[in-house]
Amino acid sequence: MRNAQQYRRVLSAWRDRSRRLAFLLAVSALAGCTLHADDSDTAASRDALGRPATAVDDITVAAYYYPCTHPDPRWDKAKYPGFTEWDLIRKAKPRFPGHKQPRVPLWGYTDESDPKVMAQKIDAAADHGVDAFIFDWYYYDDGPYLQGALERGFLNASNNQRIKFGLMWANHDWYDIQGYNPAEPIKLLYPGKVTPQTWETITDLVIARYFKHPSYWKIDGKPYFSVYDMGVFLDSFGSVEAARTAVDRFRAKVEAAGFPGLHLNAILWGQPNLPGGTTPANWPRLCLDLALDSLTGYTWVHHGALNYGTFPVSDYVEGRNTYLKFWEKALGDFPIPYFPNTTINWDNSPRAHPDAHWDRPAAHVVNPVMMGNTPAAFEEACRIIRDRLLAAATQPKVVTVNAWNEWPEGSVLEPELEHGYGYLEAIRAVFGTASAKPRSAHRARPR
Repeated sequence: MRNAQQYRRVLSAWRDRSRRLAFLLAVSALAGCTLHADDSDTAASRDALGRPATAVDDITVAAYYYPCTHPDPRWDKAKYPGFTEWDLIRKAKPRFPGHKQPRVPLWGYTDESDPKVMAQKIDAAADHGVDAFIFDWYYYDDGPYLQGALERGFLNASNNQRIKFGLMWANHDWYDIQGYNPAEPIKLLYPGKVTPQTWETITDLVIARYFKHPSYWKIDGKPYFSVYDMGVFLDSFGSVEAARTAVDRFRAKVEAAGFPGLHLNAILWGQPNLPGGTTPANWPRLCLDLALDSLTGYTWVHHGALNYGTFPVSDYVEGRNTYLKFWEKALGDFPIPYFPNTTINWDNSPRAHPDAHWDRPAAHVVNPVMMGNTPAAFEEACRIIRDRLLAAATQPKVVTVNAWNEWPEGSVLEPELEHGYGYLEAIRAVFGTASAKPRSAHRARPR
């Protein structure tokens, strides 16, 4: 769609439909009844796990999974044989008074590519209300990276039917920030930009290898696939038009494989937290130009959640409120659904060199550290997001979580020594589990 007047009409129509659904939701609540999917022209007929939806209060909780705790040949080459980011976590140290480092995993420094280790994670996630893992999935021009957790761990876990999994193509530039000293030049290891030929390889691979897996996450029967850096994605093809052609080919392949279509998601952000990050100037227009199906966030940090004026700390609740203001604006700005994000923390100090200064911010690794992010504060954030999502017209109802295991960035759902299962228990308290949530088709245990 290239005509500005057409774009305004589409956006206005979408907003009108959203307002109608919001009105119906309010009326049904006052009447003491439940609005079902078929009662609205915008309510999805199936839930976000691909099963028939019977109530609008079904929420899918999808946690990002960063696969950084297993060896990889690229790390062997860039660092030393056997390197994982556990090495950084073990060596982390407090950078200022009151700074809590190192953080210690309750289950130990395990290898996530071991199917038994992954099975423990799956059980804990499913038991506490996490419906899906969204794996940060890396593939560059010369091939895959950090795929052992998914390939050897998750796909071989004996209980992988308990939880869904999806992919977020982490197509960002990979810089050497593991142990980075801001006083030195930063080194680019692998550019995120790929050739159109690599894109074709990627799409063929994900359809054959992942989309057909019985545990792959689908929305309305359509496999969910997310792109992290849309600016880099556009650069890979040279123009929006060429990128749209590539997306259309992907959709055609997915349909040829027997699916009703593709659910293409993009990560929306305005403030990069990694070197080389880019963001398109006109997101609403891009949503239509690329025919995206939904947007979501990766972390609150992408939306101004860090207060550099209070360095070296930043208040968690203040960051939450900043993000909530962004989300409120996003509901009216975008012509497609935006899935809200909830974030546990931000502390990427383990990635900084031990000698890195901490008296002022520096690019990439010396950022304010979120403080006050207790399990209780996280639970409150989840509760606010849940209640606002239920009141919003957004369908399907999905919440993304940063993250299951972003240990190098301090945002971790899985158990750690200080708080135990506290963050997971917050998820369960707010969103319930498959057995505890209302027995709608959405909340049936994943099959």
